[in-house]
Amino acid sequence: MTLPERRFPDSRRCNVDDRPMPNDPVSNRRGLSNVHDRPLAPERYRSHDDGRRRFAYGRAGRRQVSVRWRAMLASVLIGVLSVGTSLQPAIAAARPVGGQAPGYYRMHVGRFEVTALLDGTHPFPSDKVAVNAKPGEVDALLAAQYLPPAFEGMINAFLVNTGDRLVLIDTGAGNLYGKEGGGLVSAIRAAGYTPDQIDDIFITHLHEDHAGGLLLDGKPVFAKAIVHVSKRDADFWLNDANQANVDDLLKPFFPAIQQVVAPYIAAGRFKPFEGEAPLLPGLTPIAAPGHTPGHTFYLLQDEGQSLLFWGDTVHMQPVQFADPNIAIRYDWNADMAVAARKAILARASAEHWWVAGAHISFPGIGHVVADNGHYRWVPANYTLNRITP
Repeated sequence: MTLPERRFPDSRRCNVDDRPMPNDPVSNRRGLSNVHDRPLAPERYRSHDDGRRRFAYGRAGRRQVSVRWRAMLASVLIGVLSVGTSLQPAIAAARPVGGQAPGYYRMHVGRFEVTALLDGTHPFPSDKVAVNAKPGEVDALLAAQYLPPAFEGMINAFLVNTGDRLVLIDTGAGNLYGKEGGGLVSAIRAAGYTPDQIDDIFITHLHEDHAGGLLLDGKPVFAKAIVHVSKRDADFWLNDANQANVDDLLKPFFPAIQQVVAPYIAAGRFKPFEGEAPLLPGLTPIAAPGHTPGHTFYLLQDEGQSLLFWGDTVHMQPVQFADPNIAIRYDWNADMAVAARKAILARASAEHWWVAGAHISFPGIGHVVADNGHYRWVPANYTLNRITP
C-alpha cells in the first residue's frame, strides 16, 4: 500500500545517526530515507520532539537505534578494558639477569701474556679521604668525568704468563671487603687458568685489597705459589707495635694481613726480598715508599716493551693525574707518597711505558701523558681478535 505523499520540513527527516537530512531534492522527494530509500512511517510513529532534537522511532527506527546503541556500548567497554590493560606493568619476554661477567682483559708485553683480573669494585669515599686538596677541587675533578664523590673504585690484579712461570701481581681483597671483593678466583678461571697453576705471587704492598685474596673463606687460595713482598713492608705490617704510627683507618689492616699470610708463612712459602735486583727474568722491583713503608713497583720487560705494575700510586684517576699533590688518608707518609707519584708519572710518561694500576677503571692498563704540568691517563684500546694464542 502506498502512503499519500506528504511534505515535511528538512529538519524532520532523520537518518540513523540522528542528523537532519541535507537539502537534497532527491531525498526530499516523497519523504525518502537516504538509508533505506523507502517511504517513512506515519508521523505518529516517526518522530518525537524532546525540545532539543528529533529521534526516529517506529519498528525500523527502533531496530536501527538499538543496533547503534549496542555498538556504542561495545566501543565503551572495549575502551575501558584497554585502559585497564594499559595500567598493568609490562612483562618482558625474559627477566633481567643482573650482574657482570667475571672480568679479565688480555694483552702481550713481548712474549709475555698479561691478563688483567677484576677482583671487585667498591665505593671510594674521596670526599672523606683526600688530603692536600683545595676546597671543592676533588668534587669538581670527579664531576668533570661524571663521577660522584663516592665513586666506584677498582680492585685489579694482574696475571703474567712468562712461558716458564705463571705469576700473579697482587691478589685483591678476598673476603676482607665483603661482597665488594673476592672475584679474583672466578676471573682467573674465566681467563682459562686455575689458582693451583700459579707459581709466584708478587705483592706491591700489604694492604687488605692487595693481599687479602691470599685467603678465601678461611682457606689458602694458592696451593703451590710462593708469596714475595718487600721485606720492609713485611716487617712493618707483621709487627703490631707499628699500629701507633698509622692513621686509625689503617689499624685494622694489621690483624687482617697477619691472618691472610699466616698459612703461607707456616708452609714456608712467604719470601720477603730486599733491593731492586730482578726477581725473575724480565721482572724487576722498584722501591717506592710512601703509601706504605715498602710499597713496590714491578717493571715487566721483554723484546723492547715495558709494563709497570705500580700498585697504589693512583687511587683517584680523575683527581691525581690532574693534581699529583693530592694524597689520601690511607698513605703511611703522604709527603713521600706524593713524591713517589710525581717521580713515576714523569718517568712513565717519558719512557712511554704501559702502566697497570690497581685502582684505575678496569682493566686499569694504559699510558701516562704529560700535559702542561699535569698528566692525563690514556686507557688501552680494547682488542678482541688480535691476541696471539
